[in-house]
Amino acid sequence: MSVTETASDIAAIEDNLHRVRERIAAAAIKAGRRPDDVTLVAVSKTKPVEAVLAALAAGQTVFGENRVQEAEAKFPQLRAGHRFRLHIIGGLQTNKARDAVRLADVIETLDRPRLADAVAAAIAKEGRTPRLLIEVNTGDEPQKSGVVRADADGFIDDCKGRFGAALVGLMCVPPLDQEPRPHFEWLADRAARHGLGVLSMGMSADFEVAIACGATWVRVGSAIFGHR
Repeated sequence: MSVTETASDIAAIEDNLHRVRERIAAAAIKAGRRPDDVTLVAVSKTKPVEAVLAALAAGQTVFGENRVQEAEAKFPQLRAGHRFRLHIIGGLQTNKARDAVRLADVIETLDRPRLADAVAAAIAKEGRTPRLLIEVNTGDEPQKSGVVRADADGFIDDCKGRFGAALVGLMCVPPLDQEPRPHFEWLADRAARHGLGVLSMGMSADFEVAIACGATWVRVGSAIFGHR
């Protein structure tokens, strides 16, 4: 256990997961949807393996990591004794594409042709195909990863042609200083236009709004594991 992760932090994870699941269910029902339409991705970045183990013990089976290197340090050792899905949800460097393909069940952050090239090459070499999402920079923020809105349709079409059924949906992170709903609605509309069924959107501060807009995966970290 890390010096920043106390026994009380670990004990709180089960309670936090219960609360988040209740909030997800309530938001889904309010939106006229079934609670099991929404998958909780527990974002364990910067948290030690003990925190992941606590979440696994509480029944959590889907996890998200920003960095491939950090995921490599935590999750391979858990595969033998636990069943779970691992998502890479952070910006991915092309030189880490093969590691991501080998390690992850889902890569949520395809965002440029060079990365698509690297992922396709990695899939061919590894003989393993994770599910893929395209990250859209819905705020066109220059400091953020994600394909900008104007290029989204073309990139989605290219990736559908290249990856086929492995491309399952879209992901976004709205600007912090803007109301998230218009961004979620735009992403949901774009996914529908392209026949993509997965929408990864919404985090600890706004996942209920995302569910109202059609999110199928919500990425929640601090509300489960505490602030980093």
